[in-house]
Amino acid sequence: MHQLIKPKIHHLGVQTADLDNCLAWYQEFLGAEKKWEIDRFSDLTLNRLPGIGRLIEIVVGDMRLHLFDRADHSRNQADENGYLFQHVCIQVDMPDNLIAKRRQWIDLYKSGHYKFVRPDLPTEIVVDDNGVQSFYFYDVNGLEYELAYIPDGR
Repeated sequence: MHQLIKPKIHHLGVQTADLDNCLAWYQEFLGAEKKWEIDRFSDLTLNRLPGIGRLIEIVVGDMRLHLFDRADHSRNQADENGYLFQHVCIQVDMPDNLIAKRRQWIDLYKSGHYKFVRPDLPTEIVVDDNGVQSFYFYDVNGLEYELAYIPDGR
């Protein structure tokens, strides 16, 4: 008999060309806390990610991100018509959080403190037929996220 697993994502890996810029942005925008950093890697990691120099784990609530750099990063965006994770959704507790985070994103973008690879501003906040409110935005690396308020938490 097969045992059912209860999957749970432990972390998301975010490859960046500018680790310090990326770390500072996630800390300021999401309030992420740096947990640890490494600069020595297994042979498996070195074979999978040639040129990896540093990896930093950051944590926001139950969400973990592993930010890492690579020496020969092309600085190219992924082909939007190819296979990729299209976006990651982060759930917030209250609809007002969406308004505040959208405003904060725009303020950080306009501040000039961070280098963004895409000039796209966040979308407007939309509400679907189920009452889910959300907006989409790009991080400093051009990775797409959705912030969402889900009324019944489903």
